Amino acid sequence: MGGASTSAGRCQERELNVAKPSAPSPAGEPASKRIQPASPARVLVLVSGSGTLLQALMEAADKPGCPVEIVAVGADREGTGGVERAANAGLPTFVRKLSDYADREEWDEALAAACAAHRPDVVVSAGFMKLVGERFLARYGGRYLNSHPALLPAFPGMHGVRDALEYGVRVSGCTLFVVDAGVDTGPILAQRAVEVLPDDDESSLHERIKVAERRLLVETLEQLAVRGWTVHGRKVSIP
Repeated sequence: MGGASTSAGRCQERELNVAKPSAPSPAGEPASKRIQPASPARVLVLVSGSGTLLQALMEAADKPGCPVEIVAVGADREGTGGVERAANAGLPTFVRKLSDYADREEWDEALAAACAAHRPDVVVSAGFMKLVGERFLARYGGRYLNSHPALLPAFPGMHGVRDALEYGVRVSGCTLFVVDAGVDTGPILAQRAVEVLPDDDESSLHERIKVAERRLLVETLEQLAVRGWTVHGRKVSIP
């Protein structure tokens, strides 16, 4: 996890590496957005809790040759384990609490600006428990990723693991997706299945899903860093 370059030329090069939307598509077809991060890809992580997903990313980024660099960690509340982990690793951190702002739009703009100060290629929600708004997505559309502990589009929302168990599914899992304006409705990047065992409760199933979730996030983010990705409507392709 090396330091950030501060030269103007380097900054311009990074901005050019994040491709703009393609030319307008024929009527009725969504425009494509091609994204190719810099090398290594500058990743900013948002957290609200203990930071176990963040820890997996930090450990991966510390390995020689990893194409990912964690440049900062942000949170929506004070005293999170995730921010503590980041600070102990020498990473820049920041907190933007919703209660410190007049309304959600002002908070959304402040969060986007705090992220932009670190010039990320990708922003990852690793257990970040706040929905972002239009201003944040205007800056990071196609580049804001989230992980959910269920196989979307089934069981979105705060209680995906519990809802899957109550429904009686035999297989659950995790989903990595590109965030849009809905709740867990964005285009899907990758999924991994986890078998539901007969004696599972919410805690035991969630712990096994978390293991799969960490691996899926690290593996997929490394692929995205090297190969880039294209968002075309509901579909995401990795070359």
